[in-house]
Amino acid sequence: MPVRQLLLLRHAKSSWDDPRLSDHTRPLNARGRAAAADMRAAMLGLGLAPDVVLVSSARRTLQTLEALLPFPDTPLIEPMDALYLATPPQMLAVLHNVAETVRSVLLLGHNPGLHEMARILVDGGGAPADAARLAAGYPTGALAEFAVPGPWRALGPGGARLVRFLCPRDLPRSV
Repeated sequence: MPVRQLLLLRHAKSSWDDPRLSDHTRPLNARGRAAAADMRAAMLGLGLAPDVVLVSSARRTLQTLEALLPFPDTPLIEPMDALYLATPPQMLAVLHNVAETVRSVLLLGHNPGLHEMARILVDGGGAPADAARLAAGYPTGALAEFAVPGPWRALGPGGARLVRFLCPRDLPRSV
């Protein structure tokens, strides 16, 4: 069975400038747009190109995705209300419905659920330094890459190996 790739990306830094906006409609701020561009460059450099993108329907997650585009191949992009402020069980339910032919999934969402999800998935393998950083927090714009050895429908606690954890502050400026 082929090893699958799961990329968990937290949306980039959002703006709180307009108190009239609902949480769902808050946009990225300038720092967030720059961080998303830096993450795009890092992902391209590492050859991280998902087959499927599952993205929260919130404005800030959609704008983060826009900053990542285009990918080398054209992934299927599915905005989902179910991923807005989703919990780990809700994210797992979405991932369990991914077709088994899909090799790589990018799930773009929010904290605290995304951080909890990443911590739940870690199987104890992988890079200890990255695992320690991941355990400590999941800043805006951060990306965790996991290797998933089994089928999507069986993904659960301890079911993935952390390959790397990247934060925007660790990346060179791309613009």
